[in-house]
Amino acid sequence: MRALTSTAFDFNGQTAKYEGKVRDVYTIADKYMVMVATDRISAFDVILPEGIPYKGQVLNQIASSFLDLTEDIIPNWKIASPDPMVTVGYKCQGLPVEMIVRGYLTGSSWRTYKSGERAICGVPIPDGMREHQKFECPIITPTTKAEIGEHDQDISKEEIIARGLISKRDYEYLEEVTMALYKRGCEVAAQRGLILVDTKYEFGVRDGKIFLIDEIHTPDSSRYFYADSYQELFDKGEQQRQLSKEFVREWLMENNFSGKAGQTVPEMTPERVDIIRDRYIELYEHITGKTFVKEPYDNIYERIECNVKNMLARLV
Repeated sequence: MRALTSTAFDFNGQTAKYEGKVRDVYTIADKYMVMVATDRISAFDVILPEGIPYKGQVLNQIASSFLDLTEDIIPNWKIASPDPMVTVGYKCQGLPVEMIVRGYLTGSSWRTYKSGERAICGVPIPDGMREHQKFECPIITPTTKAEIGEHDQDISKEEIIARGLISKRDYEYLEEVTMALYKRGCEVAAQRGLILVDTKYEFGVRDGKIFLIDEIHTPDSSRYFYADSYQELFDKGEQQRQLSKEFVREWLMENNFSGKAGQTVPEMTPERVDIIRDRYIELYEHITGKTFVKEPYDNIYERIECNVKNMLARLV
């Protein structure tokens, strides 16, 4: 089985193509977007050398499901998902800021805190907190939306407004929506025996109105803990059982790779690829509460092309 790591479709009305770290995005008639979730996997802003079979399907189906579950909070870009690895939606002008919401002091926020900092993106953090501790209230720590090949940068609400990246009125609306989306995500996670620890949201503008865009609540954009073991592990000062892409980062760091110049990605053996594939399927089943159905990889390229063309024929 070969993972789908690249695409080169030529759809009717296609006006542009953008290749992200994971997704290939095709613009149609400057009005619609076809987002293909490939099986590429990235960490530390580096695309790893081997694709992960079914990863694209996992990400697309989780994101598609959560877009449907949150459309009462804010309109989103999705029109339909004509293929397990594809979502088709409206083209929006992306806002230059990602809204990251954190319910717990973990990951990069913990590393910043441990270094002695007591503020993240202008948000004060009290002394005496421990790794994985729950914040009294969730905090929003935005980042800039980096250009290709660049890293996102932490930024404060005040700087976003002062630099005119987003107006004060729109930013406060994004804060409100971000908290509502996170609350919904936490509620769904709790039903699955999980804790939604942190996540990020991206937004865009279409016809003067703000839309939720890109993915939502996937293991690539979010971190989950198992709820049943959280308190016991926290009390013992032990690491949490996680559902996220963090296990990939941990494996890379254990093998002396963290995306720095001069470092080499460790060998991704077939056994390692299988481990990552199985973990992504586990993530899907825990997050959605559904059994993952593996779509055949026979003629996958032709299948996607046919499904998308049939969809576009009804739009363009």
